[in-house]
Amino acid sequence: MPRELRFVLNGQEVVLEVESSAVLVEVLRDQMGLTGTKVGCNAGDCGSCTVLIDNEPFASCLVPALKVEGREVLTVEGLAQGDRLHPLQEAFLDEGAVQCGFCIPGMLLTSKALLDRNLNPSRAEIKSALAGNLCRCTGYEQIIDAVQLAARRMRQG
Repeated sequence: MPRELRFVLNGQEVVLEVESSAVLVEVLRDQMGLTGTKVGCNAGDCGSCTVLIDNEPFASCLVPALKVEGREVLTVEGLAQGDRLHPLQEAFLDEGAVQCGFCIPGMLLTSKALLDRNLNPSRAEIKSALAGNLCRCTGYEQIIDAVQLAARRMRQG
């Protein structure tokens, strides 16, 4: 039976009807058309469906959609401000951290949560934060370099 769901998505209030059994990734992709959030393992292991809920990373494939009632959800589509990319997006491009792109939305959002808490993370802290995000292409070095570059740029203003 469908139920009303009201939450803030990428800075905009959203009200929609969702099935009580729906998980957040389904609502984002199928109802909202936000396909930047990827479906990988559907078990919360790969990180490709990561979104921020109240500024904390969550595997949206495991979050019942109704659990975001009244909360703030940020997807990769909400990172850029108009035509201006977020510093993390710019750094990922500059460091060659984007290859196939499947893991990148989750990597970006997890990195954003880290940098929101700590603008000067060590490589070890970045690795720890990204531990739940799997990448089959890069070997992670370019991703870690990109997070460090974004942190430096963000510290400089």
